[in-house]
Amino acid sequence: MKVLYLDTSALVKRDVQETHSDQVAQLLEGEVLAGTVILAQVEMASALSKAIRLGWLSAAEAGRAWQDFLSHWAFYVRLPVTGALARRAADLSWRYGLRAYDAVHLAGALTWSEMLGAGILFVSFDQQLVRAAEREGLPCWAFGSRAGSSG
Repeated sequence: MKVLYLDTSALVKRDVQETHSDQVAQLLEGEVLAGTVILAQVEMASALSKAIRLGWLSAAEAGRAWQDFLSHWAFYVRLPVTGALARRAADLSWRYGLRAYDAVHLAGALTWSEMLGAGILFVSFDQQLVRAAEREGLPCWAFGSRAGSSG
């Protein structure tokens, strides 16, 4: 079974057809355990709202993407943001210069990997976040390729 952690940049590609959407769909095929932090729901709403404001998506397209996202939401292991996770995210943000939600995603992925006692594949399309995840020892999916790999 594949165990994947998806940040919001990867989740968006499941529900909005754009570059690399097909690759994310392939990653999610078959026997998969996929997780993300619960705040990804807020970040997804924000991303779709921004896409409308900037004219990247029509309101109808964004509405369909939001409904698609909600229909998949129960599929994911949704990690809570605890005080310990927030402290870890703050440390990661400070160490790597990450934006707040990116640090929360990385802290969530690291915490989940430790909880499972097994490796997970970190999936993100944010290069700064991927570099930080690699420095923290997480295997990262190399977007643009068909294989998951570090680097």
